[in-house]
Amino acid sequence: MSYSTVIFDFGGVVTSSPFEAFNRLEAERGLPRDFIRMINAADPDHNAWAKFERAEISADEFDGLFAAEAKERGGDLRGADVILCLSGDVRPRVVAAMDALKSAGFRLGCITNNVPSGQGPGMAHGIGKAEQVADAMTRFETIIESSKAGIRKPDPRIYQMMCKTLGVEAVECVYLDDLGINCKPAAALGMHAIKVSGEAQLLADLSAVTGVAFD
Repeated sequence: MSYSTVIFDFGGVVTSSPFEAFNRLEAERGLPRDFIRMINAADPDHNAWAKFERAEISADEFDGLFAAEAKERGGDLRGADVILCLSGDVRPRVVAAMDALKSAGFRLGCITNNVPSGQGPGMAHGIGKAEQVADAMTRFETIIESSKAGIRKPDPRIYQMMCKTLGVEAVECVYLDDLGINCKPAAALGMHAIKVSGEAQLLADLSAVTGVAFD
């Protein structure tokens, strides 16, 4: 199959995974590993996290609602503390791969579930990180943010929105995401979905499917 377009998730793909930061926070607070992910996976369409990613609630509202959800599960954790974990570090090798793809003629897009917090689509805190995220984002022809679109992955509509905006068919697209639940609807629409578990695996799998060599 010949592909024309590569669509990236941002956190956990272009940047390091926020799950790593979640685990560090959990360890600091004496909470079970993956406690935050467990909360966010419960009632996934209507919990505080889902509402925040669709910008249906403010950061202050998320802070309190998440704290209540954590308390129900025996933990003491504010939503504001979780927000500070969301912005990962940009992966230079992935950014270089994006440049190589563009040089080879591929079109690049980004679909990111994010929240109305921090600076820019990458939710950066701090000028230096915000500048790095903004630079990486310049590679994308189109960026769709859940907090602006009002829908979030894995809703199939957000993938269809990207295809419509770019004027491409799903079967022309490679899609990368660090969550399998977000890869499934992309694959169902006809995209070649790659679940990202790490930087080296990402680059190897992406090179294999696009035919572009990455340093």
